[in-house]
Amino acid sequence: MTLTRRTFLAAAPAVALTAGTLPLVTKARADAPAAAPGNILIVVANEIAHPTMGFPLGFWAAELTHPYAELVAHGHAITIASLQGGRVTVDAYSDPRHESGYSAQDFVSLGFLTSPKHAPLLDATAALADINPADHAAIIVAGGQAPMFTFRENTALQGLIRAFYDARKPTAALCHGVSALVDVKLDDGSYLIAGKTVTGFSAAEDAYVDEVLGAKLFNWWVEPAMRERGANYTDRGMWANYAVADGNLITGQQQNSGGSVARLILEQLAS
Repeated sequence: MTLTRRTFLAAAPAVALTAGTLPLVTKARADAPAAAPGNILIVVANEIAHPTMGFPLGFWAAELTHPYAELVAHGHAITIASLQGGRVTVDAYSDPRHESGYSAQDFVSLGFLTSPKHAPLLDATAALADINPADHAAIIVAGGQAPMFTFRENTALQGLIRAFYDARKPTAALCHGVSALVDVKLDDGSYLIAGKTVTGFSAAEDAYVDEVLGAKLFNWWVEPAMRERGANYTDRGMWANYAVADGNLITGQQQNSGGSVARLILEQLAS
């Protein structure tokens, strides 16, 4: 398939996130008890150009908007941050208004991106350097395409993850956002995810995307990288809504898992 903005990921199966969807969530209940309101930090990627193919990469809309909606509905405030701060953009195919129709059923993202109150939040995100973990009850690292090139080796993001994890606050990442976890180390030099049960965008899903593109989108994949760090990687099949908690480390398989990740956070905050 020839790579164009129109054909990119157009053949991949989109999973509609509707009221009838039954998420696969480990150690969480759909009716998690309410927690005292707090501020939740959601980290998204700044836009970059793909290093070989040139088209813009950002964050995946649903990985911000679905956790945002779930957490706000339970009384929590949200701070959106990015590596450099300032304006951030969504990956084109995650925008429900995109001509491909790939995310057309994502009404949560559509509402966020067209809301006069919420859309401007993407023009002025906080910079990681200005974030004090003590001001936040939990962290979520959202994924998308840019994180695979900007998150893994970012020491500021690694330090932020460690601060939340060491404070035993819910420390979450989903989809390709788990790239930020791969090289995080504990004080004893071991990897944070070693021995942990985790999930993230599967190798099968990454292989499918490359097949659709007829090109290699990323030069590494999160599933084998997490396994190399000693993690117990799990998934529930391609495009599954699946999230897992191992202690206060929470991971979600991909873009359909944002609400499930948020519910695991709510349960931990209420415990």
